[in-house]
Amino acid sequence: MYILNDLKKEINENDGKIENITIQGLNEQDEEINDVEFIKVNFVNCKMVNCKMENNYFTKVLFSGCDFSNTSFQNSNFHNCKFENCKIEGADFSENLWSHVKLENTKANYINLSNSTLKNAEFYNTNLRNSYFHEDKVKDLIFKGADLAQAQFFKTSLNNIDLSDANIEGFAISIEDIKGAIINEYQSIELIYLIGVKIKDTM
Repeated sequence: MYILNDLKKEINENDGKIENITIQGLNEQDEEINDVEFIKVNFVNCKMVNCKMENNYFTKVLFSGCDFSNTSFQNSNFHNCKFENCKIEGADFSENLWSHVKLENTKANYINLSNSTLKNAEFYNTNLRNSYFHEDKVKDLIFKGADLAQAQFFKTSLNNIDLSDANIEGFAISIEDIKGAIINEYQSIELIYLIGVKIKDTM
């Protein structure tokens, strides 16, 4: 089991770089780990709640069974990373760069991904209710079994993005941003408000 002081000491000894280790059982709140490069690191059963982990670089990093609720990852880069069975609700990923990032069986309600670039990001069986995608640049996003209810997309084009296997109840988006997205016939009813018409109940 890791303690924060040991991790910070290792970071200082390696000039801000942590590589090829497993960090297990870290349990902290209201702490800061900023300006660090994590390479081939496994975070296992760690709890970092309401912390600051900003300006970090994560490459080939696995987060498994972790809780990063309300933690800020502002201005961070994630490349070839995976969150599995994690809780990151309320986490701030604004101004991030994500490349080949996968979230699986993860609770990510209320996360903020605004002003970010997301390439090859995958969301499997992940809760993204009330999440924020504002002014993002996106490419090759995958939503399989994702819950996007009440999620907000603003100035974020979903052209060619397949939403047909996601829950988009209460989805907030403009007609310009949804243009070209792939949806199923039931979802079209959810989005019909965009063209300013109402469905009359004939029963």
